[in-house]
Order: sequence, then structure tokens, then C-alpha cells
Amino acid sequence: MKDNPSGSGALLTAEGDARITPFGKWLRKSKVDELPQLINVLLGDMSLVGPRPEVPRYSGEYTDRQKKILLVKPGITGPSANVYEEQLLGGHLDKETFYLTTILPAKLEIDIAYCQRVNFTEDVKLILQTFWKIFMRMREHQKPLRRTSQTQI
Repeated sequence: MKDNPSGSGALLTAEGDARITPFGKWLRKSKVDELPQLINVLLGDMSLVGPRPEVPRYSGEYTDRQKKILLVKPGITGPSANVYEEQLLGGHLDKETFYLTTILPAKLEIDIAYCQRVNFTEDVKLILQTFWKIFMRMREHQKPLRRTSQTQI
């Protein structure tokens, strides 16, 4: 990502974010940028599947009920990882408010439900769903642009 010219230090990334370079866009779509977290898995700090870690500024605001997910090791992928938050944020001017009032509470409910029923079969299912999501995103990214009679050059 490029530095934010406004210097705002935004913590959220939305679809179409000007800070994302073309190579960065590919890294994010392919999830290759998540691979260094495998080191954390090997060290025992993370799991392959679990609630995704959140920015401390946001997790510091969790309710007591929501804080229960912090007792479970965070994962490289997890139940709320299949929420397309970048696309959802893209259409909102106040991205942080929309994230905090709508997306984050929904993700936390998904994660809380997962933490109450952690099991191997569910974890395998989540890993397969994540690989399918990555495959579909990469496939979508590689589709050539189609020209119509209304396309202007």
C-alpha cells in the first residue's frame, strides 16, 4: 500500500482504496499477504482457523460478551473471514462508522457462534470455503474486460 496522502492513517481498507498498488491488489485478492501468518501458527500464537484478529483500537471497545472471542486463538481464516467487508465498505462515505455499527457487530456474532461450537469438521469446512473464495476471486480478477458498443476509448 502507498502512504495515505491525507495522512489520516486509516485503519480500514475498502474496495477501490487508492492506497492499494496493483501488486498489492493481487496480493490481497490471492491472500498471499496472509502467508507470513503461518509463522505465527507454527509458533503456536495463531491457529489455522479461528476468529480473525482485530485492530486493538476496535477490540478495545468490545462488550464483555464479545470479549469472549479473545479467549480463542486467532486464525488465519475464520468464520467471519468470508464477509466481503471491503466491498461493503466501498459504498459508504463514513467507512469507520459503518464498520463499527454494522459490519463489526455482525462479524463478532458469527465469531461468537463459532467459538461456542468449535470442531474439526467445521474447521475443515471453513478452510475449504476460504480456498473456494480465493479461487473465485482470482478467477474474477483474471476475466478479460468485455467491450460493448457503448464502450468509449
